[in-house]
Amino acid sequence: MKKVVVGLSGGVDSSVAAASLKEKGYEVIGLTLWLMQGKGQCCSDGLVDAAQLCEDLNIPHHVVDSRDLFSSHIIDYLVEGYQQGITPLPCSQCNKTVKFGPMLNYARHELNTDTIATGHYARIAYSEKDKRYQLLRAVDRNKDQSYFLYDLDQDLLSGTVFPLGEHTKTETRRMATQLDLHTAEKPESQDLCLIEAHGSMQTFLDQYIQTHPGEIVDQEGNILGHHQGIHHFTIGQRKGIGVAAPRPLYVVDLDPGKNQVIVGDRETALRTECMVKRVNWVSIAPPQNPIHAEVQVRYRSKPTGVTIVPLEADAQGSRVKLVFETPQFGIAPGQAAVWYDQEILLGGGIIEAFS
Repeated sequence: MKKVVVGLSGGVDSSVAAASLKEKGYEVIGLTLWLMQGKGQCCSDGLVDAAQLCEDLNIPHHVVDSRDLFSSHIIDYLVEGYQQGITPLPCSQCNKTVKFGPMLNYARHELNTDTIATGHYARIAYSEKDKRYQLLRAVDRNKDQSYFLYDLDQDLLSGTVFPLGEHTKTETRRMATQLDLHTAEKPESQDLCLIEAHGSMQTFLDQYIQTHPGEIVDQEGNILGHHQGIHHFTIGQRKGIGVAAPRPLYVVDLDPGKNQVIVGDRETALRTECMVKRVNWVSIAPPQNPIHAEVQVRYRSKPTGVTIVPLEADAQGSRVKLVFETPQFGIAPGQAAVWYDQEILLGGGIIEAFS
């Protein structure tokens, strides 16, 4: 009997992943990483639902206190980024360094298995031609979470199973009801775990970053208003800027040196190129020459054609330049750019600069 360790957050997706694998004859072991205290999945509340699920399924449940790891790799990463005027994406960082890596390590060294599973909506295939594991979009494109998984390496992909990758969210809910899981009707989390736990990203950040008043200016440097800290803003933002104007204004840049928020028309927030660092080539080997693909510069952004130009690596790893076929709105340093060949995720990295 194949043994698999399933990451349980206490939500319906991970619950169905565990229950469906048990139905298929796997020896299932539940594993919950305790990341934060508070309400929501990945928090104290999630532990309770995960424990109840394991009791209902009659499977072992292991809990690993990962709060210090989460604090050092995610909270410190976020706070430092926002202080520097960038908008970090915590999920991809968390998936590799806090969740998948530690889970697979725990499974191998404590539970004697090389296989983990989660409730993510994505798929994994193996290419005999390239001798590489490939990360694919989920069948349900509305729920596809491959964007957040671009940083997984070959070792992690080789040891991971995504039971929900071939299912839609509607099918997952139906399976949860058919399996009589107590999480079947549990509401879905709509926000980052930090927002779910603290109410808003601003509330979370205000616990760590002191108020630092500064100016809101247009692109000519004219003062239009004042702010209480650039960490309250992100490039592309329209609502909540706090400036009255006869036309809609958007945050087009942040200057941490001058402590200024720069605003302008929507057209001034369009970019034709950007540089990407810490690139992870997932499904193909790093190319030596420019390639064409489709890219998403945010999770919900529409894929657009792009030319990916390899650059000389730096101390943080591989770098590329992205040249967009269509100018992109609200390119924000710190966010992830992830590129695809149809359903195959080729690679991704962190946006570092735009032009």
